[in-house]
Amino acid sequence: MSIFERYLTIWVALAMIGGVLIGLAAPGLVQQVASAEIASVNLVVAVLIWAMVYPMMVNVDFGAVAGVARQPRGLIVTLVVNWLIKPFTMALLAVLFFDYVFAPWIVPEDAAQYTAGLILLGAAPCTAMVFVWSQLTRGDATYALVQVSVNDLIMVVAFAPIVAFLLGVTDIEVPWQTLVLATVLYVVLPLFAGLITRRKLGSKQAIEAFSSRVKPWSVMGLIATVVILFGLQGETILAKPTVIILIAVPILIQSYGIFAIAYGAAYALKVPHRIAAPCAMIGTSNFFELAVAVAISLFGLHSGAALATVVGVLVEVPVMLSLVAFANRTRQRFPEPAT
Repeated sequence: MSIFERYLTIWVALAMIGGVLIGLAAPGLVQQVASAEIASVNLVVAVLIWAMVYPMMVNVDFGAVAGVARQPRGLIVTLVVNWLIKPFTMALLAVLFFDYVFAPWIVPEDAAQYTAGLILLGAAPCTAMVFVWSQLTRGDATYALVQVSVNDLIMVVAFAPIVAFLLGVTDIEVPWQTLVLATVLYVVLPLFAGLITRRKLGSKQAIEAFSSRVKPWSVMGLIATVVILFGLQGETILAKPTVIILIAVPILIQSYGIFAIAYGAAYALKVPHRIAAPCAMIGTSNFFELAVAVAISLFGLHSGAALATVVGVLVEVPVMLSLVAFANRTRQRFPEPAT
């Protein structure tokens, strides 16, 4: 492991602090980064995520895609968790905490906004960052690609009805530009670049050597992304620390709970670890660009719903890193099938 991977938690913690400090010390710079945005997709963050995803895409073996059909259990776990469990548990936790547990500290109007934001998060499974988490757990790159692709196809038809049902709103409009742009930037382009690189490298040994060389850049891209995300929200973090902590509580419970369900189900079904880890990561992380875009569209830029989706972004990276560490420590509990 490189020094970046070995001490990744420390680097991310420093990146979070550094991001907040940069946001306060150089607000003009932060605003310039924030303004580089198309359809709620920040282009600077998009480039960094692209850099994180690309190394994994080099490892995608298109010849092995057909083999996914012979191991359907990981895909089934992902789909059941993402579409039959996750949106509804997130809604339940949001109502429980904001309508009851935190009721003495939050006015009803704000509570309803925060609940809406968390529902949007829960209904939008991750598209891009899951490739990073999969890489850090030595996941099967080809299988992870299929899982993400199938989820994206389902999201096209299922996201709006689920959100409309849980929010009680009938005029949900999916921001297609955000959905398509994010998919192209985070999946299609890096996949195409990975395919070209793989063909030019030729041999398996050359591919593995190349992947080892570029992997540290992927981790540095993650650290830079954290700096930017926390820089963009530095003022909000310091201005509303109590609110952010309250919003983070149900998100944390949801994240660890969903991971436990997916990872436990994969273990019970004897899914190999290289599939089980990414399978659980996909269900745990969120497509935050989509959630933020819909929150702004429905409730406004400065709404509580938009704030809740942003808190989801801030919480996700440290939570997912802790789950990556747990998945790596429990690798031996998932015996690989004999080859």
